[in-house]
Amino acid sequence: MYYVYILTNKSNKVLYIGVTNNIARRVYEHKTKMIEGFTKKYNLDKLVYLEETDSIESAILREKQLKKWRREKKIALIERLNPNWEELI
Repeated sequence: MYYVYILTNKSNKVLYIGVTNNIARRVYEHKTKMIEGFTKKYNLDKLVYLEETDSIESAILREKQLKKWRREKKIALIERLNPNWEELI
């Protein structure tokens, strides 16, 4: 399985969209700041949205689609599944 996910920080101000084939490992890497870059810099470690697919190609296409969306549309997507922005993992 492949996953498209959205992370945020404790104040829900910054959003990050990513793709992985192992969501538990990837969230762990974000939480422990193992990977240098955007998520570490902005302390993004709260998983608030998750989609699952069986194809890496469709996961990457969906990631690219979501990254093009305006912030308001991303927020609406998150709130349909997770209206209280609770941590999923």
